[in-house]
Amino acid sequence: MAYIKYKELTKFFNFSRYIKNDELAYYITDYAYEDERILATYKTFRDHGMFTTEKMVLFDNRLSIRPYKKIYTIPYNRVSSLCILFRSSVVELQLDLDNGYQLRLKFVNMTDVDKVRLRLLYSYISRVVTRQKIPEDLIQNLMDNNIVLRGGIKWKKKPKTF
Repeated sequence: MAYIKYKELTKFFNFSRYIKNDELAYYITDYAYEDERILATYKTFRDHGMFTTEKMVLFDNRLSIRPYKKIYTIPYNRVSSLCILFRSSVVELQLDLDNGYQLRLKFVNMTDVDKVRLRLLYSYISRVVTRQKIPEDLIQNLMDNNIVLRGGIKWKKKPKTF
């Protein structure tokens, strides 16, 4: 679930699947502007979360009698602190925004490769928040889905789809 200021931002943001950049729909890529690069995108059953070099964009698609879509844009420079929490198959990103709001994003059914990708994404966001130099290879590895597991094993296969 994603929460802002202890209030629910959306019913569920339990991201369960990574989507490669070349498989993204136009309505998602339209929110990445010309000076940004898409680092990673995740999906729930109906929602999406896109992480670019400048911001995260959360798509909340509600299917009901009156369907709607809410789109949240959160620039990384508005994050004051962040935390990553690893469990057996769950990873959670916890962000505190500089206006006092909290944001929690949950990633479920994560494999070892997924966890490494999220660790790299966390490292990128952390470097932006702390105004550190960002290595170009970190950006390129995220964009290309070039994930290196412990021991130097590279993984670049297409993830399984459900």
